[in-house]
Amino acid sequence: MSTPNLSLAVIGGTGSEGSAIAARFAKAGVRVLIGSRDAMKAQNTANTINTKFGSKNVEGYSNRDAATKADVVLLSIPYDGMKPILEDLKTAVQGKIVINIASSLDPERKSRAKLNPKGSITAEVQEFFGEGTKVVAAFQNISPEQLEKFDSKIETDVLVCGGDKEAREAVVAMIRKTGIEAFDAGVLANAVVVETMTAVLIYINIKYKMKGAGISLVGVPRT
Repeated sequence: MSTPNLSLAVIGGTGSEGSAIAARFAKAGVRVLIGSRDAMKAQNTANTINTKFGSKNVEGYSNRDAATKADVVLLSIPYDGMKPILEDLKTAVQGKIVINIASSLDPERKSRAKLNPKGSITAEVQEFFGEGTKVVAAFQNISPEQLEKFDSKIETDVLVCGGDKEAREAVVAMIRKTGIEAFDAGVLANAVVVETMTAVLIYINIKYKMKGAGISLVGVPRT
């Protein structure tokens, strides 16, 4: 699947992680549509990013309008607040790629993994949206602190899992445009690995009093 001009909606794009992801794609020249329950808040965030990078390719909308207008939709929303947003977006994302970045964590102790009853959050989102949407997992193992390093190389790799090979490849290509290395990590069943790995990284951050622990693959060809 070619990805020369795909636009990206970042749902929840006014939060720290969502806005960092939006900014990285905007800096790479991707048209970014920030979504929020408050369209004015989304527009304010878009204006801030445009000013920071001297760009004009970031816009702000309500969640549903952003998803409707974009080619690819990224969900930067916590799992416990996801259901009403998914219900609002269901018809808007049909025929599109959806990226889930939420991780499977114990809400009371995020340094512990908690398996989703559907196997993974990504699998649950895929089941809810149905076959008309191609859902992939990505960005679970890269911290906001890493994403905000706009002027330095990011050492963390992004693993992309999902049930549709072309969708995985499209997302990998989009991420690589931002200067972050990404790899196709296989089928939807593998999403449980990347979603629960976040708990390990959080534990490492706590144990070693650091921020931004990540993962990097070795022995693989680099772009």
